[in-house]
Amino acid sequence: MRLRVLLEPHHGATYAQIRDLAQAAEQGGFDAFFRSDHYLGIDANDTTYQPTDSWTTLAGLALQTERVRIGTLVNASTFRLPGQLAVEVATVDQMSGGRTELGIGAAWYEREHQYFGIPFPPLGERFDRLEEQLAILTGIWDTRPGERFSFDGKHYQVQDCASIPRWASRPKIIIGGAGAKRTPTLAAKYADEFNGALGLDVRERYANFRRICEDVVGRDPAEVRLSATLPVCIGSDPADLERRKESLGEAGARLLAAGVTGTAGDVIRAIEDLAGQGADTVYFHLYGPGDVEHVRLLGSEVVSRFLPEAGPPRLPRDRAGLLCATTMTSSQSLSARVLACKHSLSALCARTRVSPRSLSVRADACGHPLRQHEGRDR
Repeated sequence: MRLRVLLEPHHGATYAQIRDLAQAAEQGGFDAFFRSDHYLGIDANDTTYQPTDSWTTLAGLALQTERVRIGTLVNASTFRLPGQLAVEVATVDQMSGGRTELGIGAAWYEREHQYFGIPFPPLGERFDRLEEQLAILTGIWDTRPGERFSFDGKHYQVQDCASIPRWASRPKIIIGGAGAKRTPTLAAKYADEFNGALGLDVRERYANFRRICEDVVGRDPAEVRLSATLPVCIGSDPADLERRKESLGEAGARLLAAGVTGTAGDVIRAIEDLAGQGADTVYFHLYGPGDVEHVRLLGSEVVSRFLPEAGPPRLPRDRAGLLCATTMTSSQSLSARVLACKHSLSALCARTRVSPRSLSVRADACGHPLRQHEGRDR
């Protein structure tokens, strides 16, 4: 089970606040820190809202975090041209050493488009544009150096692109929502992860997604991770919980109604139930930009219960083959060597005869945390 933070501050947040929360998430054992992609809060008349750009802040977090994965849930597809977004995400992925993921959707908040002069087409056209954007994003990222990419769509055209952005590890794509047709179909075609959106019961959404994978797209649904978004609010004691709830206001209370408000035990039980429904990833939907203590509390009281016990580092079963094939070393032997070297990348490279840069990139592709040692041991 991967546990992640998804920040969606109701009144916006400064970069310093976002950075502090991301670093607290990393220290608390969370797998990832994600943020929303909005320029306006729930209250359109809120004159105190502080907008920040998602990929600008994620670029900063790429340099000011070491382990957590970073990304958006979800990008508004209307905000950026697809070629531009492909370059932006790949750049942040380089900066982070291969820790970047892209959640993207058709956009829904018309008022924020009006505020900033961004076109907001009808829903059907937004989905058409999103599908073309996904084709361009994946097409550009999957084009090999020295080759060219072209795309001729109704809304977007790319002609003989040879300027291919270089990522450190191919960014994962996340698509999700409660819709029954176009959203799960696009996820079945393009996504590495399907997010069942808010709620404690996502069984039907997962079942519908699996059916579309098999019957419509012809893809094995087991290839795609399943995630859920869970609004949470806990306290160190009843008074702390009440203070936190009051700070979120009426809008926060409405969103928390779709999640868990109570104790760490309540959150743990909700996670276990979501796992029983098929989820392997849960995003804690948080709304307080200055509430670092909430992230720390969730880390110590909830995330710690799902962390593996200390011992010899193991490669994920379904990914170990990639690293072991490229190093010509068995997974069991490689894990033992990692432990014997105390994660020393330089010593590991000497034993496997693979360059530090090559092994670091390959380790990132496998989700193994060796990259953070590259600079120390170069």
